[in-house]
Amino acid sequence: MRSLSAARIGAQVRALRMAADVSGGALAKASGISASMLSRIERGLVSPSVETLERLAQGLHVPTSRFFSDQARRTDFCHVRAGHGVLVDRIGAVADYRYELLGHLLSGNLFVEPYLVTLLPGADPYVTFQHPGLKFLYFLSGEVSYRYGGRTAEVRAGDSLLFDATALHGIEAIQTQPVSYLSVVFTLRE
Repeated sequence: MRSLSAARIGAQVRALRMAADVSGGALAKASGISASMLSRIERGLVSPSVETLERLAQGLHVPTSRFFSDQARRTDFCHVRAGHGVLVDRIGAVADYRYELLGHLLSGNLFVEPYLVTLLPGADPYVTFQHPGLKFLYFLSGEVSYRYGGRTAEVRAGDSLLFDATALHGIEAIQTQPVSYLSVVFTLRE
């Protein structure tokens, strides 16, 4: 009979591997353990040693403590009613770009910033945004030319962009107003 702790740790390893979108073989190789051992751990058939858990954590780029957290007990939940987001005065942001924070999470390794961005009538193009993380944009209204590094994309309502935000990016030209879009920035907590 398998132990409850081995089953729980195995489930955590499997969930973290799947969340990272890593195959079992790739994780086993990155962690320096055999694929069959990883399979037995994930199925809760063996209790891995602390050394093995440390290797798996390194292979997944997470702290070892993540294997012992109870994800089912996480209670992060944020509900923001329409029009009730927090208006944020973003330091260094260009004039007439209105940022409305739509939610937040308090735990975990991933920091998520969802904003409703509205360009007010006096807004000018701005192509020098640059920051850590990944950025997802979903355009709700308007048409713009969006610059990402050396590329330009013509985007309009219903279009989306996903990119590494460490490259220079931003609206290069505004063709049709009003312009509004959902901007979600994902970064790892330090």
